[in-house]
Amino acid sequence: MVLTEDERRQVAEAVTRAELHTRGEIFCIVAPDCGDYRETPLAAAAFAALAAPALLLAGGVQVTVPGLIQGGWTAAAVGAAAGVAAREAVLGVILLQVFLFILVLMLAWLPAVRRFLTPRSLMRDRVRRRAYEQFLAKNLQATRERTGILIFVSEWEHMTELIADEGIAARVDAGVWDEAMAKLVKGLRTGDAAGGFVAAVEICGAVLAEHFPPIEGDNPNELPDHVVVIG
Repeated sequence: MVLTEDERRQVAEAVTRAELHTRGEIFCIVAPDCGDYRETPLAAAAFAALAAPALLLAGGVQVTVPGLIQGGWTAAAVGAAAGVAAREAVLGVILLQVFLFILVLMLAWLPAVRRFLTPRSLMRDRVRRRAYEQFLAKNLQATRERTGILIFVSEWEHMTELIADEGIAARVDAGVWDEAMAKLVKGLRTGDAAGGFVAAVEICGAVLAEHFPPIEGDNPNELPDHVVVIG
């Protein structure tokens, strides 16, 4: 999802319209991602390398390095053969583990595979944390009546987050924002990101207008209306 200049303008105009009817503030941010999740491919590769020998053993498959036992079946020869077989088995397992670790690491590093393997709970935690960091960084907590609302989208995780400052959060139930987020997610999924943002902004604006209507002659625009794209 990449908003064009025209789409950003549409969202900014929607924020401006919404804020005409409220003392609240709406701020929209788009982030490419909220982490590289490098622990995911490392964990997948380590698991594959450690689990493969056990799975092969359970299936009755032995991994060895080909060797040739010389001599007859004397007691010494049998002992030597057992020692060679043990060393070959250990070496075979180590080589298999190294091969699997590298192979799975390379596959799991692909963005689509990494996203599939990364637990949604981990992605949700990273997105929520990044959104809160941006909430503070953009001074949404510094509005006069603590009425700032952040609408945050992280592209790589395909996740959204909404944070309402304590002034408005104290007056409405958290579930009030579900409809706004549903509209935003629908727009993102159907390729109409701008439309999703606009719909979410309109719903948030209506909630703010109900609880913090404008005061004639005293309704400053405390935060920028344009969409902020962070790196």
